[in-house]
Amino acid sequence: MKLGAILTVISFIYLLSGCQSVAPQTETTASAKSVKYSRQTSLLTTTEQPVITTVAPPAIDLWDYIRRDLSWHTIHNAQIGKARDHYLRQRRYLPVVAERASLYLYYIVEEVQKRGMPMEIALLPLVESTLNPFASSSSHAAGLWQIMPATGRHLGLENDWWYDGRRDLRDSTRAALDYLEALHAEFDEDWLLALAAYNSGQGRVARARKSNRKKGLKTDYWSLKLPRETRNYIPKLIALTQIVAYPEAFSVEIPGVANAPAFEIADTGGQLEMTRAADLAGIDLDTLRALNPGQLRWATSPDMPPQLLLPVGTGIHFAAGLAALTPDDRVQWQYYRIERGDNLLGIARKFDTQVALLREVNGIRGSMIRAGNTLMIPQGSAWASSLAMASTNKTPTARGYQVRQGDSLHRIAGKFNVSISDIITWNALQPNKYLQPGQKLTLYVRGS
Repeated sequence: MKLGAILTVISFIYLLSGCQSVAPQTETTASAKSVKYSRQTSLLTTTEQPVITTVAPPAIDLWDYIRRDLSWHTIHNAQIGKARDHYLRQRRYLPVVAERASLYLYYIVEEVQKRGMPMEIALLPLVESTLNPFASSSSHAAGLWQIMPATGRHLGLENDWWYDGRRDLRDSTRAALDYLEALHAEFDEDWLLALAAYNSGQGRVARARKSNRKKGLKTDYWSLKLPRETRNYIPKLIALTQIVAYPEAFSVEIPGVANAPAFEIADTGGQLEMTRAADLAGIDLDTLRALNPGQLRWATSPDMPPQLLLPVGTGIHFAAGLAALTPDDRVQWQYYRIERGDNLLGIARKFDTQVALLREVNGIRGSMIRAGNTLMIPQGSAWASSLAMASTNKTPTARGYQVRQGDSLHRIAGKFNVSISDIITWNALQPNKYLQPGQKLTLYVRGS
């Protein structure tokens, strides 16, 4: 490491060593207005000499690219120091988020930059969900950006039996950034206030500012009386930017992430079974689902644009396979209006399908159906695997599971053929906390 860089790191460590006793910043120093650093450094030695401009080399690693544009890591106080220490105690945190970042973070960084937003905003999903699009909270927030159902509807995100836009990478990122931009404009173009409103609601932040104003107090984020979660929320983000900005100073290693797109967009030409799509692309189903977490079922949503995200380089193979499909290879539907005296078994026999599949595609629990309602009936050879599964599987039953050393949500989900999001929902797990050996889970598993 060059002498200048060493001195910079030493200075940074010296500043942080006393951060536990530093009072909260003033409104001027901590408001974190949108500050952008140039990627070029100009050096002028004398007035007679020309300006010599050195351009930073292109970043191969995405973390390096991100840290060049960070600016909030210069904010220090006791709250941030406490949050930083909490991260540093979680030795698995950075490897976990780096693995997920390889799929999602490049796109998020691109979208943040297109809008001229602070680079720190791109790290917000690391705080919100540990970069897990399948994460759900006990208050029903979901996805990378942990968007509440009502907020999602307000922002125009689709959410139905087939698809949840809060979990989709592109849709949720658009909605979250739109919302943050609106909050930024509402709260005097102060990003910390905008983030506080994102976390606790704009009404709560507005009332806290109004209360301080009446008392003659400052109205910046650090001076407001807010819920504990919101008081900890922004220190977590700033602490994370410090670790990303100076990993060597904290003796941590962040696994590398390629500074390159992780996916390409493929046109499916209509509704398509997810298993078939994975086969056509030559990838495993888990990878396809990880790139398309908004698709909730075994087939793509019939009401959303016919697109899937695929790993870079697989689109040509997918398109060739797609062109060779016959109509019977695609998902096809018939619609049946329930008549008086009908039951699921009789309807299933009439259309040569299975009761379990009718329940699944129509979101029916039990056997109760109502005359006059319409059932969707899947047709075509694309449903062969689903029919086989439905005919051999019984109704899901609850069973206990005790977490073992080395277990992860992904491993447990694969072992019992359930989804990660289901495990989180069934057990009200917090997405930013890790499973602990001995922890007890409840799983709803189909018998054979």
